[in-house]
This record gives sequence, C-alpha cells and structure tokens, in this order.
Amino acid sequence: MASPRKTCIAHRIAVAALAAAALLALAGSEDARAEYGDVVINNYSDAAGMRPVVFPHWFHRVRYRCKVCHADLGFKFKAGGNEINMVKIIDGQFCGACHNGEVAWSIENCNMCHSANPKTPTQVHESTIGTIVLPAGTSAAPAVRK
Repeated sequence: MASPRKTCIAHRIAVAALAAAALLALAGSEDARAEYGDVVINNYSDAAGMRPVVFPHWFHRVRYRCKVCHADLGFKFKAGGNEINMVKIIDGQFCGACHNGEVAWSIENCNMCHSANPKTPTQVHESTIGTIVLPAGTSAAPAVRK
C-alpha cells in the first residue's frame, strides 16, 4: 500500500497534468473560453491588436499559495488593477517572474496567453453553470454564446 505522502504527490501530479492538458487544448482552439475564476486581462491587448489574456487562476492555485503572486510578486487583488505589459513581463516582472523558460514556458507562443475573444473586458469570469443548467421554471435551453 502506498504511503499517504506518495498518494498525495501522485494526486497533485494527476491534477496538474489534467490542468495542463486543458490549458494546452484551450490554447489551440479558435473559440476562447474562460472558466469560473479565470481572469481576462485586457488593459492593453485590444489597443495593441492582440487578443486579451486569459489568466487561468484555478491552474495556478493548484500549485501555489496566494502569497506567491499577491505578496511576493505584487499582484493586486483586483482584475485590471495591475499595470502588466509585455515589456515588464520580459523584464521578469509579474508573469515574467516564472514564465521565463526555466520555471514555466516563456513568452514565444503568444496564443498560450492571448486567447480571449477580442474586446472581452478585463474581468473575473463567473460560473458557467448558467449555460449548463436550466433556471427553474424554464423549458427551453439557454442560447449558446459564440
């Protein structure tokens, strides 16, 4: 029988692998998708002719405690509250502290992050339950947004 520590590590690896597979599938799709708790960052993207960024908050929380980003790296607890741009990321600030090719992939593949639909406002996405479950008292399926 495996020790509880080995079981916990195996579970974390499995969760991280599933999350990574989901993230890679997202990056390759034409349709942008964001799930509950993901943050769309569009402070500068539209103006620069890029798709807004989808930051998968849930994926990062599987691996790190809040303090790593919000205390150690200085991210504010507000969607759009940070002056993030590519120059700062390349300089190792914000996302660039880890996305440097050593801790996590570097910035060469723009579509890995810049994957939201154009003109999507900076926001934290709410639950997608409304597109899955019919509200009480309704008989028709809700319209699917494209």
